[in-house]
Amino acid sequence: MTVARRGLSRLLRRDGARDGRSDVDTARIAGTMAQLHHRSKATLRDRLHRVRLSLGLAAQAGLAAGLSWVAAHELLGNPQPVFAPISAVGTLAVSVGQRFRRTIELILGVGVGVFVGDLLIYFLGTGPWQLGLVVTSAIVLTVFAGGSVAIVIQAAATAVLIVTLSPSVEDLEIPRFIDAIVGGSIALLVTAILLPLNPLRVLNRAARPALDLLAAQLDAAADGLRERDAGKIQSALDRLRDNKEELATFSEAIEGAKETALLSPARWHRRSELTHYAEAAEPIDRAMRNSGTLIRRAVTLVEDDEPIPEPMPDAVDHLAEAVRQLQKEFAQGEEPEQARERSLRAVSEAGRAYGDGVGFSGSVVVAQVRTTASDLLVASGISQEEANRLVRRSFGELDRPGAPAGPEPAVQRPTAPPVG
Repeated sequence: MTVARRGLSRLLRRDGARDGRSDVDTARIAGTMAQLHHRSKATLRDRLHRVRLSLGLAAQAGLAAGLSWVAAHELLGNPQPVFAPISAVGTLAVSVGQRFRRTIELILGVGVGVFVGDLLIYFLGTGPWQLGLVVTSAIVLTVFAGGSVAIVIQAAATAVLIVTLSPSVEDLEIPRFIDAIVGGSIALLVTAILLPLNPLRVLNRAARPALDLLAAQLDAAADGLRERDAGKIQSALDRLRDNKEELATFSEAIEGAKETALLSPARWHRRSELTHYAEAAEPIDRAMRNSGTLIRRAVTLVEDDEPIPEPMPDAVDHLAEAVRQLQKEFAQGEEPEQARERSLRAVSEAGRAYGDGVGFSGSVVVAQVRTTASDLLVASGISQEEANRLVRRSFGELDRPGAPAGPEPAVQRPTAPPVG
């Protein structure tokens, strides 16, 4: 009986352990599935956002392709106007902001390809080795002349077409050259006159991912400081470092908007607003980099078990909110007063934290709050000198850790030229 009771006891313990492991496994699997669900939702949002950004370009490309075919076929009498739509779509497919330059490169590349192809065909004839020689010569010639990658590709492609199609298609050179001019010109016409995009809308959509990324990681860093969770802060740092795509999209959109405002009479009244946006790109980039330094030092602060005064996470929170307000007020075409006020409040909280006493890494975090706030103020349209003055005023007269913080400086609303 004793042996039986011991066996039953071991069995119950084994079942209980199995049940415990089952509960742990269930929780782990549920957590993993929740993460996968969140990632799939985020991926879907990202894809839908990219689709929305590309709708205008897709409409422009479709219209330009159709019109260029009509122009080359009906107006110029080209029975097979293949190259005109290709040239139009090729012009629009490059990065916005480079379409006028792309049209010029397209025409130059076609000219080089036609010249090299005709010259070598005249002396050498056609065939596979002649084709290879023509392509090589076209590329070497354009590279030697200092041509861009677009010119090199266009010259090589045109040379291929000349060598392969000239035996079966008479007088290919002139239609090819004219098609390039027609397609590129139609693309510029669609961009500037027929279907110009709203440059501010394009900019707002392009700026949102970069600013949302910055705000979200500052929020995560503030939470990590409150919880003394170095892992959470490190995750925010890793994500913020991976910001090249967002910044590249923003910079590209600025160039495209400036081109639209230059070429499109319907958008000329937006030039001053676009200038403001263009001037904001560089300080936003600096704010990204300085925030990265802030978050990196916050990791060290937690790992070294330095003191974290309560106002320090609040200062980082205010920076995140300043970024959100900047994006919101830019999108609405308003003077970014709330963004400025939040930036200065972040500096004020950083001053209070410094007065409460911080360690070495804490003093770096405080300094980076000041620097990032200054960047955001400049992005909002304030001069660098004025931003520095406002930051010093909001921070207060604090020269060393442990100095009395004194009363919180009043947040002054700075004045700047109105947006637009």
